[in-house]
Amino acid sequence: MRKFIVAAVQMDTGNDKNQNLQQMLQYIEEAARRGADLVVFPEVATILSEAEVHAEPIPGPTTRLLAQKAKDCGIWVHGGSMSEINPNGLRTYNTSVLINPAGEIVAKYRKLHNFDMILPDGSSVRESDNKEPGSHIVTVQTELGCLGFAICYDMRFPELFRIMRLQGAEVIFLPANFTLPTGKDHWEPLLRARAIENICYVAASNRVGADEYGTYKGHSVILNPYGQVIASCNDGEQGSATAALDDEMLMKIRYMHKLNRM
Repeated sequence: MRKFIVAAVQMDTGNDKNQNLQQMLQYIEEAARRGADLVVFPEVATILSEAEVHAEPIPGPTTRLLAQKAKDCGIWVHGGSMSEINPNGLRTYNTSVLINPAGEIVAKYRKLHNFDMILPDGSSVRESDNKEPGSHIVTVQTELGCLGFAICYDMRFPELFRIMRLQGAEVIFLPANFTLPTGKDHWEPLLRARAIENICYVAASNRVGADEYGTYKGHSVILNPYGQVIASCNDGEQGSATAALDDEMLMKIRYMHKLNRM
């Protein structure tokens, strides 16, 4: 891993796909101007609607648009996640892509753990009604280092993060639509735990705003391998948080832990 700068974007994503995409392009430009090497967006950053009509193939129109902007700005782009057409069924995938500064897709991750929950009022949220779970844990070796991928509800499954760490992950990205009621108690503690357990950086971009399911917390964060917040966004506000990820610090902490186990 080499030292590089990450920008974690916090958006109020609605159901106007074109507007969301234009915001994403502006944030990519802003991140590049601020010296970021990589920018990461929230879960379903392109559009919130689960309607199949909004799903796309990958590569497809949205990834081509992001790839061109990545190439124009000379920056890595993690697209948060988008609805990907499933050629083998009606349920679409919730998919992250990583695009390099040459405009090439170098990694694709499909969310493994769907969010299915019964709410206190007796109603339920069942992501699995519309989303096909992925089947692969994804890490990728890049010139920035070994990068790992998760999406929102995945954060509650430490085994996933442990396997990514065993595969060499140094930075793990987690786009999310994490709501305020659980987010106020669980969002940062769970992210800190995943960073500490695996001695890795974690960059988590969360949505703000509200819809029929509730209000979203925001508080996008970048955490170091000690689990310390080194950059964050305010709750409820759009914007981005930027931090430098220090390879020397990562290697020092991992070396110390290795000595302690001997």
